[in-house]
Amino acid sequence: MKAIKLTIIALALLLSWNINAQQGKSEEELIRETLMHYIEGTANGEPERIKKAFHKDLNLYTSDKGQLKVRSGEKYISYFKEGQKVDRVGKIISIDFEQNAAMAKAEIIFPNKRIFTDYFLLLKLENEWKIIHKSYTWRNP
Repeated sequence: MKAIKLTIIALALLLSWNINAQQGKSEEELIRETLMHYIEGTANGEPERIKKAFHKDLNLYTSDKGQLKVRSGEKYISYFKEGQKVDRVGKIISIDFEQNAAMAKAEIIFPNKRIFTDYFLLLKLENEWKIIHKSYTWRNP
């Protein structure tokens, strides 16, 4: 019985430590983590990581020949296969936030092909930052 109580206490302390470690991060660090799930997940073929960054209702928007083009986040994630790396390098350009809302800009470089500029809207939902909207454009290098 004593061993069970000690185990329960140890688990409670471990959970408390994990929550406190998460709380020790700034909001900007948490937003950056979400963005890196997207950037690294798409580069390294990690669909689950991309899902972790995106809200389930996210859509992607761009202009194609002057017309609005919309793609669901679910469809976008389906393009990435587990373990299939993509030759792309991403970096976060800026993050701006207030309370539970944020916007961010990232650049995704496909060497010798295209340079994408991504604009994100994020919300803190159920204590996690999620990308709820992505608009993007591209140019040749």
